[in-house]
Amino acid sequence: MAKTTPMRLIELMVLKQDISKVLSYLGKQGCFQFQSAFDETEKSRESINQELEYYRSLDQVRAYLNLNEFSDPIIKCELPEPQDFDAVTSIVNDIKELQKQDADEHDNNKRITEAYDEALAFSNLKASYSELEHLSFLSLRIGKIDPKEFDELKFDIGNRAIVLPLGEDKSRILAASSKKGRFALDTELKKHNFINMEIPEDFKGIPDDVLDSLKVQKAESDKKLELLSKQRINFADTHKVSINTLLGKMSLACQVRATENKLESTKHVYRITGWIPLLDTDDVIKHLETITEKRIAIRKYEPEEVPSVVNGREQVPVELKHGKFVSSFKRMIFSYGSPVYGTIDPTPFVAIFFTILFGIMFGDAGQGLVFLLAGILMAAKVIKVGGWNKFAPIFMAIGITSMIMGVLTGEFFANEEILEPVSLWITGLFGKAHHPILHMMPSSDPHSIVNMFKFFGFSVAVGFIINSTGLILNIINNLSRKKFGKAFFGKYGLSGACFFWYVIVFVVRIFLLKMTPQIYDWIVIGVTLFFAAFGEPFERLIDGERPVIENGLGAVLIGGLVEVIEVLSGYMSNTVSFLRVGAFALAHAVLGFIIAKMSGLAPAVGGIAISIIGNVIVIVLEGMIVAIQVIRLQYYEFFSKFFNETGREFKPFQFTSTPEFK
Repeated sequence: MAKTTPMRLIELMVLKQDISKVLSYLGKQGCFQFQSAFDETEKSRESINQELEYYRSLDQVRAYLNLNEFSDPIIKCELPEPQDFDAVTSIVNDIKELQKQDADEHDNNKRITEAYDEALAFSNLKASYSELEHLSFLSLRIGKIDPKEFDELKFDIGNRAIVLPLGEDKSRILAASSKKGRFALDTELKKHNFINMEIPEDFKGIPDDVLDSLKVQKAESDKKLELLSKQRINFADTHKVSINTLLGKMSLACQVRATENKLESTKHVYRITGWIPLLDTDDVIKHLETITEKRIAIRKYEPEEVPSVVNGREQVPVELKHGKFVSSFKRMIFSYGSPVYGTIDPTPFVAIFFTILFGIMFGDAGQGLVFLLAGILMAAKVIKVGGWNKFAPIFMAIGITSMIMGVLTGEFFANEEILEPVSLWITGLFGKAHHPILHMMPSSDPHSIVNMFKFFGFSVAVGFIINSTGLILNIINNLSRKKFGKAFFGKYGLSGACFFWYVIVFVVRIFLLKMTPQIYDWIVIGVTLFFAAFGEPFERLIDGERPVIENGLGAVLIGGLVEVIEVLSGYMSNTVSFLRVGAFALAHAVLGFIIAKMSGLAPAVGGIAISIIGNVIVIVLEGMIVAIQVIRLQYYEFFSKFFNETGREFKPFQFTSTPEFK
């Protein structure tokens, strides 16, 4: 059985002139994890990073030109040369000049537009304002208002006053009321955020030649803005490739510099220590010697040679390497916890058990086909669902097992008639033809109830295999780590496993083979239960821990009695829990039956609609519920047997397209 990936610690002594190239190589390879976390103090964060300033300036240029964010693979980028920094400076200066021209022209356009709108608003005022203001029967107000408020103001004032727009945009108004009504007018104007304008007393309006001049100036300013916009677009089109390339180089350079600033070093030499998978060690060492022209000192250590690992202060990071299918389940392992280094890798078992359990609980050939097609489309990147595309193999696998179970139960999108010829052909090869191959739905036929209980028995058998696999993994892991006490005694040690296995065989012999219990049965069950429940002193004895009875005989007896209950209830719940597999399989068959019946009772179009909606609900909702139940079975019934200690996940040093400290 495959164990976690073997790791090695390497120590690098790198000259200052080569450190950037070395870090660039390690970050691109993504197979090196620094031995200890960096000191993330304010001093290290504020270290000089000239490349970061260049990156930020260039990224601001990218944003101004409305170009897409840099997202190319960083491994394709190279460290910048001196001429690249000059190119960035040139581009940034050109854009700063363009931005200045654009900002100045926008300010100029705003002033001209406001002047033109102001003049246009009073172009029809031909009498002097003082003459209007001193009318004995009128009270006038001229000022600004939000155009959105104009209609509401006019409605609120009603017949008490007249409100006229000055100009076309209703941003400036003239309001007139009787002298008696001026207070009511002022109240309504205040409610609508009216701003009074100071008008010279001899003001009679705007001469036409002034209006024409302002109109020409506004048109010229608009044209300049349009030209500047085209200039910006042209600049973006001609420079987008070079900007993208330079962004990649600066992104890589500033991440290298940030890492370099945190490393342990002298004036001329940097020291780097970190973990690397054994399979990559020779290749990495060879490339490091090449890129530094052998100006590098490299030492390699096995985990047993590292003092911090030997004395327990440091855990060796755990890497799990597999093919695409098994690797897609890796995240499920690390979501629960990391295995301990040197133990058996549980990922292949998880991949097999998850796929089989899901297929049993979600048996429908048509709905399984949907999962299979979704997985294929996700793998081909036709469907892009964020980070879910990496789980495409899982969708394909559960689709296949669901289709197999669907063929056995005779369901295709909840229809039991489509697959009837297939069932008859398959069963005909082995005797009398019948449909479906596996009858899940209870009926008046007494055999259907018997078949249902047989299926529940099959579910428990599957659970027995999964539980036993977890126990065997725990025993092997403890033996490989030389923890012989835990391997032989305790709830999940060899004694607990023998108790579990013998009780299962004992029950099968009594209820299926109709055999009577014998005295030796009770002796075996009693002895194995004793060592499973009272195993702690024996664990300490074998492992050489003293005293053997740590807290006195009374504590051992009380703890053992509690452990007896724990062993009995634990193994019983671990076994009975798998009845849910059969229950969900039956529930899925019942849902399919309901959908088929409802679609059959409805008219043709309505029946099709019910069938489509029903299947979509089942695929989405029940698919999620079944997946959650399968994960629960993996975590609580399988992982709990051997995941009694958490390791350290391997998280290699890698660059990102965009610096995280941006």
